[in-house]
Amino acid sequence: MTEASIDYEAVYRALPGMVALLTPDLVYADVNAAFVRGTGRSRESIVGRYLFDVFPENPDDPEAVGAHLLHTSLLRVLSTGERDTMAVQRYDVETPEHSGMWEERYWSPVNTPVPGPDGRVVLIVHRVEEVTELIRFRGGAGDGQGRILEAELYARGRELQELNNRLREAHAREREVALALQEAMLPARRQVGHRRAAVRYRPALGALNVCGDWYDLVDLVGGNRIGVSVGDVVGHGLAAAGVMGQLRSALTAASRVAEGPAQALDVVGRYAHVVDGAESATAVTTFVDFDRHTIRYSSAGHPPPVLLHRDGRVEFLDRATDPPLDAQPVPTARPEAETGFEPGATLVLYTDGLVERRREDIDTGLLRLAESLRRHRTQDPETLADIVLLELLAPGGATDDTALVVVRL
Repeated sequence: MTEASIDYEAVYRALPGMVALLTPDLVYADVNAAFVRGTGRSRESIVGRYLFDVFPENPDDPEAVGAHLLHTSLLRVLSTGERDTMAVQRYDVETPEHSGMWEERYWSPVNTPVPGPDGRVVLIVHRVEEVTELIRFRGGAGDGQGRILEAELYARGRELQELNNRLREAHAREREVALALQEAMLPARRQVGHRRAAVRYRPALGALNVCGDWYDLVDLVGGNRIGVSVGDVVGHGLAAAGVMGQLRSALTAASRVAEGPAQALDVVGRYAHVVDGAESATAVTTFVDFDRHTIRYSSAGHPPPVLLHRDGRVEFLDRATDPPLDAQPVPTARPEAETGFEPGATLVLYTDGLVERRREDIDTGLLRLAESLRRHRTQDPETLADIVLLELLAPGGATDDTALVVVRL
C-alpha cells in the first residue's frame, strides 16, 4: 500500500485512544470517535469551541489546578515547538446529563505540536488517556487495602500539587523582582534628539527566563550623532539582571568617549573579563551620524543590525563581527565597518530571541525578519515594532526574552 492511498482521516477517527486537534488559539479543530466516547459529549458540542469553555475548571473545588496546568503545557508547546508529556492530572468532569454535578477523574495527557511550512505550530495533537480506574484501583469489592492505596495516591497527589504551587509562587516572586530591576536599569522610551525611536522588551514565557537582554540609546558627544546598542547576557533571573545592568552602563559610558563603536566594545570586553556572569555575553553597537548620513558599527558575537532602506532594500550590517565580549583571553582590536543611508531609512537592532528557533537555521529567522520589515516599511517606528513582535514571536510568548529597537533615520 502506498502512502498516497492511506486515508489518514479514517485512521485518525479510528484511533483507539482519545485524540483532539487544537488550533494555536486552543480551539477544537477536530476530535476522534474515542474522544467523543470518553468525554460523553457530542462532536458538535466540542469542535469549533475554546478548550476551556468546553472543559472549565471545577468551580466546587477551589484547589483544582488541572485546567491551569494543561493551559501551561499547551503554551509551552506553542512557544518551544516541542512535545510536552504531562504527569497524571486530576481533572473533574461535569456530567453532561446533570449540570453542576462533577465527577472526580484522572488523566494522562500528551501534547504534540504539528509545524507548518514556516516552522510555526499550526495544530496541537492533544492525546489524553483516562486512568481513573487505575488510580482508584481496589483489590476487590470492599477491599480495605485498595482503599488505603487510593488514599495514599490521593495524598501524594495533593503533596505534589502543593509543592508545585509553592515553587510557582517562589518563581513568580523572583520574576517580579527581576522585571522591576530590569525596568529600573533600562532607559525609558524616548526621543533621541528629534529622531523617532521605539523600544520593546518582551520577557520569556516562564517564571525565570527573564532579564538577560538589554538595549540602550545615547546621545554622543560631538556632532549630530547617537549610539544605539543591544546586548544579551547568558542566564536568567536576578543574577543575569545584575550583569546586564553592569555591561549596559559600561557600554553607555564607553560610547560617550570612544572614537567609534569598535573601541567602545573593546573597553566593555576588557571589563567583562572581571564581571562574574558575563561569560559569553554578546553586544552590538552602532554610531549613527545624521550629518554625514553614515552608520559605523561593530558586533561582539551578536546577530547583525538591519538597515531598512526607503525603497524596501534590506541590508544586514554583518561586515564587522567578532566573538563575544569576553571570548578572547588577550583582548585585541575589534573590527568596525561603515555604511551609508538616506533620510527616512530605518535602523533595527534586536536580540536573538526574535529570530532564533529550535531546530531551525538562524538564516531562516533573519529572512523572516527582513520580509516583515520590507512589507511594513511605511509604518512609523512604534507601529513597526509592534508588528514585528506580533509576526515573529511565537503565540503565547517565547522561551527567550527579546529586546527590539527601531529608529527612523
